[in-house]
Amino acid sequence: MTHSSRRRFLEISAGLAGRVAASGALSLPILASISKRAKADGRDDGGERHHYHCFLRGTRILTPSGDIPVEDVTIGALVETLNGPLPVRWIGHQRFRKDSPSWHWSVAPIRVARFALSDQHPRRDLYLSPKHSLFIDGFLIPVEWLVNGRSIALATMDDRKVIEYFHIELDTHEVVFAEGAPSETLLIGGDREDFANFVEYERLYGREERLAMKSFAPVLTYKGGRGELERLLRLALSPVIDIRDPIQRARDRIAARAELVVM
Repeated sequence: MTHSSRRRFLEISAGLAGRVAASGALSLPILASISKRAKADGRDDGGERHHYHCFLRGTRILTPSGDIPVEDVTIGALVETLNGPLPVRWIGHQRFRKDSPSWHWSVAPIRVARFALSDQHPRRDLYLSPKHSLFIDGFLIPVEWLVNGRSIALATMDDRKVIEYFHIELDTHEVVFAEGAPSETLLIGGDREDFANFVEYERLYGREERLAMKSFAPVLTYKGGRGELERLLRLALSPVIDIRDPIQRARDRIAARAELVVM
């Protein structure tokens, strides 16, 4: 952000903060909560932790032979991508066991309801880990930022004691079709030790040092407390002038669709 842009942002922030404080719309506890979650997420320094959860067990992935549950996809098999059929390099697996009455928000899946994104996608309810990205409008957007409480919402899974996720790794970062919805494959930026079966990868390929993958498309997210505040400011100002970012545009469009479509 340039000095002039930063100065303008601070001027707008100050003016808006006064109006918001007067209306009581944004309280200090909310701001504190935002900051606390940003720190818990490891995003205060502008970086993203690699949680690598991805597709809930049972999610169907499109292959040249049709849809196959992700847990049945095998190494070497072809999956359909936006770049055509490509072979699977590896399938990562994570298993979580509940140790409290409710699942932690970082683990509980988010449900993308049938037809939440369009008249055709997803073809049935799609369950993703919060940080897993959908390919929308030319960007990769973590599903946690698209939640609207209706067509995209936290899944109710407190009756489950175990949640299992599977992630598909190809030679390159790609977009596959999960329940018909365009979803990212595994983007490796570090090691694979968060996966329960990382030893399998080392047995197949050794402890090779591969360059970090290039992202298929820009990954959009809000980083740290400042990013969260800027997001709120954009929303507050949008009735006056539309300065929504691509995440907000996508979220608003999906939320408006939810009002018209029976989920």
